[in-house]
Amino acid sequence: MMTIHPLAPYRQQVVPLFQRLWGATDMVVSSGQYDIRNLDGFVAVVEQQIVGVLSYVIKPDELEIISLDSLRPSQGIGSQLMQAAEQLAQEQQLHRITTITTNDNLQALAFYQKRGYQIRAVFPDAVAKARAIKPEIPLVAENGLPIRDELQLAKKIQE
Repeated sequence: MMTIHPLAPYRQQVVPLFQRLWGATDMVVSSGQYDIRNLDGFVAVVEQQIVGVLSYVIKPDELEIISLDSLRPSQGIGSQLMQAAEQLAQEQQLHRITTITTNDNLQALAFYQKRGYQIRAVFPDAVAKARAIKPEIPLVAENGLPIRDELQLAKKIQE
């Protein structure tokens, strides 16, 4: 059985996992530079093992998802982490949730859109700027697409 928990008590386990998945503890996107060691979030746990992580920052009027990782695809892990983030946004009386992904991440684009998120902005060549800060970002994704643009997706939580 999967349970969702706040990230903070699991931070020592999450940091090496994040380094393995993302190549470093920092994320560089159009909205800023973030370090997982300083972010709030949620973890999905099955039998005392972390199977998913969502990190976020709260900004005026919105919750921005910085990262979402499921270690067991197609098992509802990402969906449950998203539900926790959306519930938190409602409790905090925030009006929307946003996230940024890259043009090559077709799976993420489909995942968010199926859950009511809409593309709100496109940042052409944003990844080149991010690479200046974080050079380990690859030029080409595993699916063969060049990684160059960022897309912001958003979902209204309440009016």
